[in-house]
Amino acid sequence: MDAIQPLIAKAKESPRRVVLPEGADGRILEAARRLKDDGIAEPVLLGPGAVDGISCIDPETSEDLDRFAEAYAAQSAKIDAKVARRLVRKPLYFAGMMVRLSDAEAMIAGAANPTRRVIEAGLLTVGLKDGIETPSSFFLIAVPDFQGQGPKSFVFADCAVNIDPTAEELADIALASAASAEKLLGDQPRVAMLSFSTQGSASHERVAKVTRGLEIAKCRAPGLAIDGEFQADSALIAAVAANKVKGKSPVAGQANVLIFPDLDAGNIGYKLTQYFGQAQAVGPVLQGFAKPVADLSRGASVDDIIATAVVALALA
Repeated sequence: MDAIQPLIAKAKESPRRVVLPEGADGRILEAARRLKDDGIAEPVLLGPGAVDGISCIDPETSEDLDRFAEAYAAQSAKIDAKVARRLVRKPLYFAGMMVRLSDAEAMIAGAANPTRRVIEAGLLTVGLKDGIETPSSFFLIAVPDFQGQGPKSFVFADCAVNIDPTAEELADIALASAASAEKLLGDQPRVAMLSFSTQGSASHERVAKVTRGLEIAKCRAPGLAIDGEFQADSALIAAVAANKVKGKSPVAGQANVLIFPDLDAGNIGYKLTQYFGQAQAVGPVLQGFAKPVADLSRGASVDDIIATAVVALALA
């Protein structure tokens, strides 16, 4: 968990509330215990049980149920308070309303629910950030020794959610990833839009999609250091960029945010980096939401849950 040690230290300065709606899962219970005992966060477990020293809420009987239902109904003209009450009794939706109404800083789920349900609950409760229409995900990738220069961390996106994003969706992913990187990397985000082509070295509709996404992102965030289209080596290695990239670029050869053109590339890319490069991969963490909503692999370990919670709180 070396990549998140600085984030853990920061979290301990002022432990904040993180809601864990899958309170019946043994891994979640152990993670909550460690988050609490180590002073990292104030976990809130959802479910009918009780855990010594940890806040536990049963959505079925909570005194906040009516308040959450009213707030949910108010944001959706198609749902009345009665239907809203039935919906927010579900743990994922109850947790989402806790985050929306600032009763918790972040929601961590997915150990016992598929990603699509976590995203659906997040969309219907927390909602997306202004200007973002596409929920996505990222991995925090920590390479122990990058090119002999020591440890370096990156944000990889999207590696878990969007299968074949459009140009508009790629722009959303790039902007959301830059915002995530700004809070996590301790450095200016330098966003590379990846392809099998470097600035026109190949011509194909899939390259055109990436360049169009780049144009849209630049128009929406003119001050962001973002460039492309780049092959991965041009994005990461200064010597390669010097040979392949024409003109000056704020990103070429020094990218720390990699935006993959589709889920095939993103998923393969992060796993190759993780296993060939002995890198630590924390995530996937959802992004694009108005407040942090994090997804877990259903095979997540206790350490994975803690790391995801720490990253989500850092984004709060």
